[in-house]
Amino acid sequence: MFEHLETAQDSEKLRRVVIDPVTRVEGHGKVTLLLDEENHVRQARLHIVEFRGFERFIQGRPYWELPVLVQRLCGICPVSHHLAAAKAVDQLVGVDQLTPTAEKLRRLLHLGQTLQSHALHFFHLATPDLLFGFDSDAARRNIVAVLQAYPEVGLEGVRMRKYGQEVIRMITGKRIHGTGAIPGGMNKPLSESERDYLLQDIDDVIGWTRKAVELIKSVFLSNAEYHQHFAFIRSNFMSLTRGDGALELYHGGLRAKDEFGNTIFDHVDYRDYTAYLREEVRPWSYMKFPYIVSLGKEKGWYRVGPLARVNNCDFIATPLAEEARQDFFAHGAGGPMHASLAFHWARMIEALYSAEEIKALLLDRDILGTDLLVKGERRSEGVGVIEAPRGTLFHHYCINDDDLVIKANLIVSTTNNNQAMNESVRQVADRYFDGRELTEGLLNHIEVAIRAYDPCLSCATHALGKMPLQLELIDAAGIAVDRLVKDGNGVVRR
Repeated sequence: MFEHLETAQDSEKLRRVVIDPVTRVEGHGKVTLLLDEENHVRQARLHIVEFRGFERFIQGRPYWELPVLVQRLCGICPVSHHLAAAKAVDQLVGVDQLTPTAEKLRRLLHLGQTLQSHALHFFHLATPDLLFGFDSDAARRNIVAVLQAYPEVGLEGVRMRKYGQEVIRMITGKRIHGTGAIPGGMNKPLSESERDYLLQDIDDVIGWTRKAVELIKSVFLSNAEYHQHFAFIRSNFMSLTRGDGALELYHGGLRAKDEFGNTIFDHVDYRDYTAYLREEVRPWSYMKFPYIVSLGKEKGWYRVGPLARVNNCDFIATPLAEEARQDFFAHGAGGPMHASLAFHWARMIEALYSAEEIKALLLDRDILGTDLLVKGERRSEGVGVIEAPRGTLFHHYCINDDDLVIKANLIVSTTNNNQAMNESVRQVADRYFDGRELTEGLLNHIEVAIRAYDPCLSCATHALGKMPLQLELIDAAGIAVDRLVKDGNGVVRR
């Protein structure tokens, strides 16, 4: 689809379009497009322009600080980093199996995180595009407009997120950056009153998530462009699965499938991930490019996250979500679903699963237990892997004899999706941009493709949807031939 640029002179002959920054995502990134003399897209890239350096500055810190330190990577999914680090630290203290209560509390915490994050992304960031259209008035593409035009949809989305945050608060004491997991277990039990408080609304939450599944199914299937063309790319998929092949978010083995659904590897011990995955560095982005070793750099890139997990698993262990999964696959032509906008459908299926599983855990007798800690023999290396809302998340630490971190490697979910996001941007640019005049709606098409992945571009807290943006079309002589500016208040002007 895109020609390879052999030399620097080739790129100098092309016109450059820059989208900086990409909006309604967590973090800062930009997109550059290179066009030839006939306005055909020759190159499209998503650049990550921030460097956070967590892998470096946690070196020299004592290992027991890690679950609290690394969750500061993100204000949207801090629990995911908290638990991935905790699982790695468990291994550093020689613990491979937690007590039943500690493990179920961690699972409950993670499900609350998944529910609130999925609700935030779908209702706050994605539905403005899906309900109003990619080319709709930019001033309408926000949660306030959704609440005005679709009050029931908007309010249920807000309530779903609030409930997930309440699960987190009951376990960690805070909705954001609380503490719960410690080396070998959890730091406090769940009281009966806290459990009963969460049970009050869980049936409503399950009902809301069922309606959300039906909403995105209807939107997705009613527009052939969404499932046949827009950001449609074929890829490999990777995720954790349970030992019996079920959808698994907290702990399992690594499974990868190719674009046809054939198994590449299955139920791999994630502590051996370096034998199966590599990370490539490219000079134009701070984010690395992982790939599956056996397939090589060119063919080994893959997708993670809700679409990968629903495509990869053999079944979902809760009845309503499993019914929704089967319906999802009935529209996949007998193989994996590849349309990038199907991420949203899979995301809501996982939200439904999370709600069902939260109820099951709240009714489990172990959840009110007080046996929370296990001790073992100290080790020097630990790997923790979890399915964060955005995809598979790796935390890998090595410590010295003084219990200080000497090496750290983090592969965050969005890094795993890096090449896939670039491929989606290229597809959209090639299909919708060629030969067209610059418009805000056209710009938004590219952002919609990126937003489908729910990227956390810097794994940090940022203002959502209010970032200024400037788009320029510059010819080969360096002269600006067209320009669009989006102000911080969302107003677009030439």
